[in-house]
Parts: sequence; C-alpha cells; structure tokens
Amino acid sequence: MKLDVLDITNKKVGQVELPESIFGIEPNDDVLLQYIRVYSTNHRQGNASTKTRAEVSGGGVKPRPQKGSGKSRQGSIRSPIWVHGGVAHGPKPKDWELKMPKKMLALALKLALSAKVKDNKIVVLDDVILKEGKTKEMASILSNLGLDKKTLFVWNKADAGFKRASANIPHLTTAFSGNLNAYDVLSSDNIIFLKDGIKVLEEKYAVR
Repeated sequence: MKLDVLDITNKKVGQVELPESIFGIEPNDDVLLQYIRVYSTNHRQGNASTKTRAEVSGGGVKPRPQKGSGKSRQGSIRSPIWVHGGVAHGPKPKDWELKMPKKMLALALKLALSAKVKDNKIVVLDDVILKEGKTKEMASILSNLGLDKKTLFVWNKADAGFKRASANIPHLTTAFSGNLNAYDVLSSDNIIFLKDGIKVLEEKYAVR
C-alpha cells in the first residue's frame, strides 16, 4: 500500500510504503467499541462525594421529645429526610479504571489508522520546517493542504517551535508517533504524518 508524500505547498514529492500490518487491517467494530468504552471510562475522575448523616456537622441533640408533641419521631436534624441533612446512598470517590490487554490496544490503533486510510483522511508530509515557530506558518501549511476540520498532526521529534506554532490553532491537535492512541485518531477528521513518523510506527507495531 503506497501513499503520496507531499511538501508543505501540497506538491507531490514522492511516495511512501504503508505497512499492511498497520494500515491494512480488516475492520473490527467490536474491538474499537470496547476500546472507546475503556478509554472513556478511564478518564472519569471519580471524585464526586457527598456527606452521609454521620459526616454532616450538628444534629447531636434530639430535635423534639419522642412523644407528646404530636409530630413525627425524629432522632437527628441531620437525617436524610431533613433539609440540610446527610445524603442517603450518595456518590463517594471511586476508581473507574478498566484494563485492556496491550495487544488489543495496539490492534485498536491499527484498526483506527486503517479506517482513516480507507477514507483518504491521512496525509504524509516530507518534512516541516518552521523558521520562526509562529502560528501563521502552521496555519499556512494547513491552508495549503486544504485541512480546515479537526486535524491531528503526528510528530516524531521534540520541537519547541512546532509546539508553539500549533498551540493556538483550535482545530489542530498534536501527538508523538510513539505515543499515538486510537482515540486521538478516531476523534480527528484528518491525520498528518511526517514520513519519518511512519517508520516509527512500523518499528513499534508492524511485528506485533
């Protein structure tokens, strides 16, 4: 499977071979749905907390006599049925973490990338050199490529100028090729790879 390699002016400068074991996987919606469920659940904070009747301050004195007043029997004004009382069966801090095998995580990424290739949503650039590291340089590149929707730029080396130029573009997110995950791929309309970034993915995932 080959894909055209473009320069920052959207001109073809060559081709790159995409490994079939990463970009040519047969669709498997069950794996992707399971991955999205695990990913979303693991991002739940789980820090919601309410106070029970034992934790609400006050209420140490019986509010009224047990008998004789003609009113209901009450032992504490911090009972859940009283205003400002404790909460019955309310949420408490909880760890929502779910586990997923490493091989399934890798498979989910391959499935996501394969789907993007099939839909012609992947662009491979030869290289990106930002002389000043300004937003207008990155915006110009995206404009030349015709990418005005949510775009994921997969980077394969640390570069302060690149980060600075990308930070203020609302529809652009970045990720390192070695840390790429399926959720980032699936939630983006277009994916930009540097040619060297394909090699990084191949080294990490092709043999699995």
